[in-house]
Formats: sequence, C-alpha cells, structure tokens
Amino acid sequence: MIASFSGYGLGLRKDHYRDFLETHVAVDFVEVISENFMVPGGRPRDIVRRVRERHPVALHGVSMSIGSADGLDRAYLDRLKALVDEIEPLFVSDHLSWSRFKGFNSHDLLPLPYTQEALDIVCANIAMAQDVLGRTMLIENPSSYVAFDGSTMTEWQFIDAMCARTGCHLLLDVNNIFVSATNHGFDAIAYLDGIPFDRVRQIHLAGHSQGADMLIDTHDQPVPPPVWALYEQAIARVGPVATMIERDDAIPPLGDLLDELAAARAIGVSVDRKAA
Repeated sequence: MIASFSGYGLGLRKDHYRDFLETHVAVDFVEVISENFMVPGGRPRDIVRRVRERHPVALHGVSMSIGSADGLDRAYLDRLKALVDEIEPLFVSDHLSWSRFKGFNSHDLLPLPYTQEALDIVCANIAMAQDVLGRTMLIENPSSYVAFDGSTMTEWQFIDAMCARTGCHLLLDVNNIFVSATNHGFDAIAYLDGIPFDRVRQIHLAGHSQGADMLIDTHDQPVPPPVWALYEQAIARVGPVATMIERDDAIPPLGDLLDELAAARAIGVSVDRKAA
C-alpha cells in the first residue's frame, strides 16, 4: 500500500472492461468491488490481474459487515487476503455499516447506532480485519435514511473515536455526507470539521436521486452541483488525496465519466492554487 497517493480514478464496471483492457484510459487508478473478484481463478480474476498491469487498483468491499455484533467472517477475510496478496492494491476499504448477523445477510449497508457499545464492536472488528490483512484499512462513512434515538454521539464523533482507537484511515464519501446531512438535518460543514483530516486517504464522488421523502444514494446520476461544492470544501481541509467518480447504475459512456473526473481535477488544481 502506498502511504500517500493523490491521483484521480474511476470505478471499474463491466460496461467499460474492454476500454480498460484494450485502450489507454487517462486515469491514475481504478477501484473495483472486492467481492466481484474474490474467486481463486476464472475470468473475473484474470480481468483484475490484467487491469492491475495497467493501473494501480483499490479494493472496495461491500460486505465485510464492520458493524456486525457477532464478529467478522474469517472465511471472507481469508478470501480477501488472497486477493490483496495477489493484486497489491493501493487501498483496501469497506463501509461503516453492517449487513450480516448469524445466518442472515441483508445484502445492504445497514446503519449503526452511534453508541459506546457499537464503537467497541466496530473497533474490535476493524482490528481483526487489519490483523488478518496485514494492512491499515480505509473505512467509508455511510449514507443513511434512519437515525437512532439511542445514539450518544454524532457520526463524525464516532468516526473520530474509531480512527483514534484502531489507527484506520478514512474513505470520505462526499455524496454520502450530503445525502445524510439533507435527510437528517445536520450541517455538512460541521461534519467535515469534525472528522480527523489526517486520516483521509481517498474520496468518493457520486450522484443521488430524490425519493418520496428523502435523498437516496443511488449512484445513477452525475455528481450534482452541491456535491461538487462540498468536495471543494473537503479537499480544502484534507489536502490532495485520491479522488474517484463512483457510478453503479445507468452507466454512461466512459467519456462522460472522464469529463466528471476532469472537473474533479480542476477543482483540485483551484484549491491547491488558493492554498499556495
């Protein structure tokens, strides 16, 4: 893992496999969904190997279930470790959420109460994952649609304490901050000011959709103006870190995503100039 990396990248999706394997794509890195490639062989593993020959790769998981009260799945961690050892990724990340309990798997990123008990569970699970993988993980802040009355701290206070106890790094999803701030009525700038800036190693940018009563983190739209504005505020605080565009549905032509990535680069250059 590279300690400091500030390039601009895209999420690798099936629609663009051929572009990445057969042409030169002007990105500094790609991010893949870990679970799609956690098999010992076959076409998926071959694809990620070949992409890795052309670009640095970040592994982004969606089912480690960091918040599970019954601990992590050791078989899952062993499969992920095999992929990590082969690909030697820039980063290994997952979400501050839970999805699994005993035999149940929601296949969704479920929210946590921000309590001391939940913090103890999350920190124990991160410690186990980092021990098995032999590296520091990045944990992504969630988007959420419900809040728990029993929470005793804000999400950013929880994240700050989590980083302090485990030494983990952060994957800061700017769209998730905007979605959750809108849904729950908190101040997105207060959130940015409350997280440990020095722990952020990667940023996600994405779009969302308007649901009946709240915003939904759908990843099926371009990055909207208020998320771009929040991104500018974020990098003014954290400095240059790896930034990527995340798109998971209604996948557009690759050129459209590269245009969005160019917009992120332009904001980064502008913030650097202001700071100089």
